[in-house]
Amino acid sequence: MDTSITFASLGLAEPLLRAVHEAGYTHPTPIQAQAIPRVLEGGDLLAAAQTGTGKTAGFTLPILHYLLSHPATPRPGRPRVLVLTPTRELTAQVEESVRLYGKHTSVRSMVMFGGVNINPQIAALKKPLDILVATPGRLLDHAQQKTLDLSGVEILVLDEADRMLDMGFIHDIRRVLKLLPAKRQNLLFSATFSDEIRVLAQGILRNPGEVSVARRNTASELVSQRVVMTDQAHKRDLLSHIIRESGWHQVLVFTRTKHGANRLAEKLSKDGLTAAAIHGNKSQAARTKALAGFKDGKVAVLVATDIAARGLDIDQLPQVVNFELPNVPEDYVHRIGRTGRAGSTGSALSLVDSSEVKLLRAIERLIKQTIEPISVEGWNPSAMVTADSAPDAREKRAIARLQGDFVGGRGDGGRRNDGGRRDAPGRDGRRPASPSASGSNDRRSGPDARRSGGGRAPGGRPTREGSAPQAPRRDARPASPGRSALLRKD
Repeated sequence: MDTSITFASLGLAEPLLRAVHEAGYTHPTPIQAQAIPRVLEGGDLLAAAQTGTGKTAGFTLPILHYLLSHPATPRPGRPRVLVLTPTRELTAQVEESVRLYGKHTSVRSMVMFGGVNINPQIAALKKPLDILVATPGRLLDHAQQKTLDLSGVEILVLDEADRMLDMGFIHDIRRVLKLLPAKRQNLLFSATFSDEIRVLAQGILRNPGEVSVARRNTASELVSQRVVMTDQAHKRDLLSHIIRESGWHQVLVFTRTKHGANRLAEKLSKDGLTAAAIHGNKSQAARTKALAGFKDGKVAVLVATDIAARGLDIDQLPQVVNFELPNVPEDYVHRIGRTGRAGSTGSALSLVDSSEVKLLRAIERLIKQTIEPISVEGWNPSAMVTADSAPDAREKRAIARLQGDFVGGRGDGGRRNDGGRRDAPGRDGRRPASPSASGSNDRRSGPDARRSGGGRAPGGRPTREGSAPQAPRRDARPASPGRSALLRKD
C-alpha cells in the first residue's frame, strides 16, 4: 500500500472524507487508489482485484461523489445509479457500504433481492431514490410489474461479474441492459478476469480503462494454506476435534451440497459447538439470522455452500475450512478469500479424501503452489468416528455426481459445484424461500427435496432425525500456546 496516497488526495467531497475518517481509514487500498480517479473521470472501467481488497469502496465512493457534484431531484422508483450483484448477501453488503460512506449526505439508497416478500420493496420504490443495489432476477420482476423505472440510470455497476456469469445470469443481464439508457457510465468489477468476462466487457464497456491489482486467479499471500488427508467418513469427527482442541471461536466451513451443510451443522451442534448452516434453500430471514449470529460471536461455526462464498464480508475472520474441495478450482480462491482480508492474516484448512486428489492438484496448478500437508495430533479416527459421521446415501450420490461433472469436463467453470442455479434457484434465489419470513427455512428442490432434519415440531422446538437429545452446548476451548501444535507438518 502506498502511504503517500490519502483519500483526501483523491479529490473526494468533504462529507465522504468525514465518513471515511470516522470509519477508521486514511489511506486507500491499491484497488481504491487506482479505481477511484478513473471513475471520477467519467469513463467506463474494467477492474479486477482479489476479494477482500476493498473494491466495493472503489466504486461506492466515487459514485457518491458524482451524485453530490451533479445534484438532481430524486424521483420515486427512478434510480440514477444501478448496482447489480449475484447474491443477496453481496447486495446487502454493497448497500451497507453506500450507507456507511454516504451517511453525511442526502443520497438515498435501496436494496432489492429475491427470497423475500416483494410488497415492501414496491412500497419503498414509491419514495425518492438515488442508488439501487439489486440482484438481476428481482430487478426484472419489478420492471415487469412497472414498479421500477430504469430510464434515468446514469451509472451501471456490475459487481462480481464473473460470479454472475457462472451462476447463469448472462441472459438476465442482457434483459436489464435493454431497459437502460444508451448513454451511461459502465463499471465492471470482478474478483477474477476470465475470457468470458472480457467478452462481456466488450459488449458493455466503451473504450474502458483497466485496473488490476493481482495476477489472474491468485490466492492472497496473507492466507496460510494447509491440507489434511483423511477419509470422507472421518471428516465430521475430525473437524469437530480440530475446532474444539484448537479453541477456534469463529470458523467458516464450506461444503459442496446443501444437504451436507445441514448434516454437518447438526453434527457440530450435537458435539456442543454453536453451529448454523447457510445456503440457497434457506429463507432470507434464516440466512440473515445465521450470518448475524456468526458476526457477533453467538455462532462459532458457520457452514456454507458456495452461494455464500462471494457475499460474506466478516472483519478479521481467522479460519476458513474446506470440508470438501470445490469442483471448480477458481472457487477455492474465492472461498479462502473470506479470510486474510484488508491486510489481516488468515488460515485456510482443507480436509481432503483420496477421491479429491485430482481436485487438489487442479487447485495447486491454478494457484501455482503446493498446499502444505499436515497431520493432526491426538486424532484417532477408529476411536472417535460416530454413527452420524459417514456420508448418507444422498450425500454419496451428490458427491459422486459432482466429481463426475469435474472428470467429465465441467471442472472448467461450466456448472457450479453447489448445484449451479439450483443453489441460487431460478434467478437470485427467489424460489426456495416462502413469502413470509415465518415460513419454512429449508425448502428444497431437485435432489435435496427431502428434509434432512432441523424441522420444527408444533411447539416450535427443532426436531432431529432419530430424536436424539442434543448434548449440552459447550464453548470451544480457549486457545492456548500448547494447543498450537495440534496441527503440525507431516
